[in-house]
Amino acid sequence: QVQLVESGGGLVQPGGSLRLSCAASGSIFSISAMEWYCQPPGKQRELVASITRGGITYYADSVKGRFTISRDNAKRTVYLQMNRLRPEDTAVYYCRLPDPLVPEYEYWGQGTQVTVSS
Repeated sequence: QVQLVESGGGLVQPGGSLRLSCAASGSIFSISAMEWYCQPPGKQRELVASITRGGITYYADSVKGRFTISRDNAKRTVYLQMNRLRPEDTAVYYCRLPDPLVPEYEYWGQGTQVTVSS
């Protein structure tokens, strides 16, 4: 069983920065891709960024050049550095671990709220 715990959300002014963290339990972290999703108010959850176990990254167009995903396998933690935040980045942010051994399994964190407002 894998548990994911996000932290680092909060209220920030436009143009500010936040760093989200997602700490994972379980030994499969190091062989798993990791993903960050966001769910803005009243909208569906959408993929923001992902990182493979080898460090290859993907970003949604809306965050390219502003957000950076990274991972520390020794700490079993994935990060999302969010810079130049905009009001439209306001959302609950979730991390997801797709089980690399059992494709139909996936694990989600509880989410952390990010609010960008002046």
